[in-house]
Amino acid sequence: MTIRSSLPNGPLGFGTAPLGNMFREIPDAEAEATVDAAWELGTRFFDTAPFYGAGLSEIRLGKVLRKHPRGEYVVSSKVGRLVLDEVETDTRDFGEKTGLFAHGRPNRVVYDYTAEGTMRSIGDSIERMGIGHLDYVWVHDIARDFHGDGWLEQFEIARKGAFRTLARLQEEGAIKAWGVGVNRVEACELALEQEPRPTAMLLAGRYTLLDHAEALQRLMPAAAALGVEVVVGGPYSSGILAGGTHFEYGKAPPEVVARVERIKALAARFGIPIKAAALQFSLAHPASAAVIPGASKPDRIREDHAALAVSIPDDFWHALRAENLVSPDAPLPIDR
Repeated sequence: MTIRSSLPNGPLGFGTAPLGNMFREIPDAEAEATVDAAWELGTRFFDTAPFYGAGLSEIRLGKVLRKHPRGEYVVSSKVGRLVLDEVETDTRDFGEKTGLFAHGRPNRVVYDYTAEGTMRSIGDSIERMGIGHLDYVWVHDIARDFHGDGWLEQFEIARKGAFRTLARLQEEGAIKAWGVGVNRVEACELALEQEPRPTAMLLAGRYTLLDHAEALQRLMPAAAALGVEVVVGGPYSSGILAGGTHFEYGKAPPEVVARVERIKALAARFGIPIKAAALQFSLAHPASAAVIPGASKPDRIREDHAALAVSIPDDFWHALRAENLVSPDAPLPIDR
């Protein structure tokens, strides 16, 4: 079974990291209203992770999804980090994501890519959400938070533990797909060389309208050739392509802001929202199976669904190439 064939209602999903109080404290009612809005608009693919607010995203997502028949939606979560009952008051080093969920639950979060940790993580996620089972499972952030050769050591632990466990679960029919869920192309490349090989992957922030050259050259063609589907996370590059100020989880540097302004100006010239260009670009590659923008307000969800439905003139895509605002070899909707 492929990702495409198992999505109940098209390729637009919902990345629920913001529901873990990413960047700001979100009231429970607002978080629940956002999930409700996604459902009402037709979203049936939801992605979450234990790391998002130390389980807060999963708890909030599950509360809403439990109102609906389990067979009508698909959920992906992640393994590689365990949420403990122990409360931690000191700031923990999570690399570039340190402090990202400062407003989340205070539970201690630890790394564990072993087989035992993988099974425990899946069980904990199912319990927090109360939804019975997961559909897709990603091995989370295997390349981001370890420096030097440390990430390769952790990758080997994951290969022997999480990879083999998830491959077995898919063979048994307990999950539909598995892979890595990362922000680094090199981790995806290495995963494609392994046995067992992932059946899909979630790549966040690396195949966006703003930032795609590395993935385009090194990963997407290889994934397409092997039939490994890619779920594109972070299509707005941490928010800078959707009117925000963040890029790579921090304040966007001047050169990034300047490039975004050029893209915005071109989109305005053709009368289209920049979100429409961003979502439709990320889905245009043959390897892309789905896109999962994040949101923390119902209005943002509505914008996402409207953006995917926008009819973008071919001339916009031609102009995007002519002004060198996209890699010349990047597949565009006009190339289909």
